[in-house]
Amino acid sequence: MSDVIAPPSVRALALQKGIDLEKLARDLGRSSIAREDLEGSKPAAGRAGNTSYWDVDHSVYGPVSEEPMSRFAQVAAANLAAANALIPQVTHHDRADVTAIEALRQELKSEARARGVKLTALAFHVKALARALREFPRLNASLSPDGKTLILKNYVHVGIAVDTAHGLMVPVIRDVDKKGLWQVAAEIADLASRAQDRKVGPDEMGGASMTISSLGGIGGTAFTPIVNPPEVAILGITRTETVTVWDGDAPRPVPMLPLDLSYDHRVINGADAARFMTYLCGLLADPRRMMV
Repeated sequence: MSDVIAPPSVRALALQKGIDLEKLARDLGRSSIAREDLEGSKPAAGRAGNTSYWDVDHSVYGPVSEEPMSRFAQVAAANLAAANALIPQVTHHDRADVTAIEALRQELKSEARARGVKLTALAFHVKALARALREFPRLNASLSPDGKTLILKNYVHVGIAVDTAHGLMVPVIRDVDKKGLWQVAAEIADLASRAQDRKVGPDEMGGASMTISSLGGIGGTAFTPIVNPPEVAILGITRTETVTVWDGDAPRPVPMLPLDLSYDHRVINGADAARFMTYLCGLLADPRRMMV
């Protein structure tokens, strides 16, 4: 593990420029690196951050057009690259029986209409995750930049990744464990709608215990979401599929939800992740438990 002290933004820039932070720290004779230290530093030949060999004239091979990356997209790309390069990530794949959730949603359809709230499956997933995070506090934590201190959080905030025309946004629902299902459902709809219109404020983003990235409305059977630091894990959700389950000699079709938990292996080991996911799947299979 590196002993160099540098903010995530500095690490992202160093990665982008192909600068070896450990070598730079040795050359400077200190352990902390600031953004200004990167100015004028030359990239390390052959390192993953050196992308000079990607500089290709693609028009030689056929017609092309150019689309500039927005500032928002550039910052997100740098953060994702740094997270993927600096965090040893593992993804645990599982699936949950959502028969009871779908039955309960149907049962509550008329009440949802009367309340003017769209009760999506995501509201149940957010509530279940909040309950699981209370049960497994090590996943409701952040690792200090120097990797020496684990900060355990006595709150549960859940980030919701929203796909928008201007890039991925992650508004956060605060204190999910203290809110009812209807309030969570209403906040999800409100934040997702305002994210599309770029009306989510800075105070409504950041500080999440964990983020949910759901592709359920689009498709897929599994994926490996990238941990969104300083969180130590992220939950991916794809499209529910019908799976044949055997009750003795009788086959039974069951709607199963694929779940993908990517986690920082410095903090969470495989057994921790497996226990967490088993507990989460249990809540989704019996949703009334998460509302107690």
